[in-house]
Amino acid sequence: MKKSKFSDSQIMQALKRVEAGLGVPELCREIGISTATFYKWRAKFGGMDTSLIARMKELEEENRRLKKMYVEEKLKAEIAAEYLAKK
Repeated sequence: MKKSKFSDSQIMQALKRVEAGLGVPELCREIGISTATFYKWRAKFGGMDTSLIARMKELEEENRRLKKMYVEEKLKAEIAAEYLAKK
């Protein structure tokens, strides 16, 4: 997954500035993002604080790692089943 050039605190700061009354197009122009990116951030991180975002990212990483482990184990089981079927 591509790493964002913005930190969690920068994303939260941008969301809070819009909540405070700054227009979305002005903010996007200022920090150099598209309005679609801003709305994706708001959908994903709206209502969270920085610690919750960090925890969510930890859980996403753990989930990715567990999915990879599952696929590897499933592949091993399929290879073993193939080997036993040939015997």
